[in-house]
Amino acid sequence: MMWILISLAIWIAAIALNLFLVRQRAPGSAFLVPVIFGFTVLILWEGMVRGFNISPVLLPPPSSIGLALASETDILWQDLVQTFFKGALTGYVMGCGAAVLIAIAIDRSPFLQRGLLPVGNFIAALPIVGLAPIMVMWFGFDWHSKAAVVVAMVFFPMLVNTVQGLQATDHMQRDLMRTYAAGYAPTLLKLRLPAAMPFIFNGLKISTTLALIGAIVAEFFGSPIKGMGFRISTEVGRLSLDMVWAEITVAAILGSGFYGLVALMEKRMTFWHPSQRKSR
Repeated sequence: MMWILISLAIWIAAIALNLFLVRQRAPGSAFLVPVIFGFTVLILWEGMVRGFNISPVLLPPPSSIGLALASETDILWQDLVQTFFKGALTGYVMGCGAAVLIAIAIDRSPFLQRGLLPVGNFIAALPIVGLAPIMVMWFGFDWHSKAAVVVAMVFFPMLVNTVQGLQATDHMQRDLMRTYAAGYAPTLLKLRLPAAMPFIFNGLKISTTLALIGAIVAEFFGSPIKGMGFRISTEVGRLSLDMVWAEITVAAILGSGFYGLVALMEKRMTFWHPSQRKSR
């Protein structure tokens, strides 16, 4: 009971502190408010688990998860390299790169637009739990099959966003390029691709989360003795839920960092777009 009362008291105090920071518009409040909120969620979680004597098999306390993060860094790093750098990132680059190139071809040819977009829509509708075992049979148990699953997952969102972005320019802008006797390639490089950048980055941001999810889920259906998905499925079988949550924590931090990196690149490369201009 003491754990519950202490955690609730800290929770109420943190809410009051956050409200004070927001109302006073204190420097750094945009960073401090979510940090304080996240810290109090962990304290409340710890207090409730210990206060109600919840079994660690059902829900381990954050302290146990933190201990697993600190003591199993070698295993977590190996899993991260296998799942993210080999599977997710490779498939992300291949899938997004192919989608951009095919989007340019579709934009150039109305025939391809009518033929390839329905195929891409069909691939996007395939369930990952059905696609992953097929890719494992085709490409083997190593990271190649996971990269193939990621390619299939990120391809269509990236394709649709890029095609829409290439069509974002209006007739007046294209007519102006024609008055300068600019062909398709100069118009594409100097007008249409820059105008499509907000759409392209939107597809890239969507694909960051899809890539990591696809690589992790694909490892459930066959992988070497390392990888986030392999570790999660194995540790669940051993009822070692603290390690499962440690892998989930690493995946969440990694996915957020990957998304943030792409968003930072978008901010630097599309500073001219109205969505990136700071309100005065």
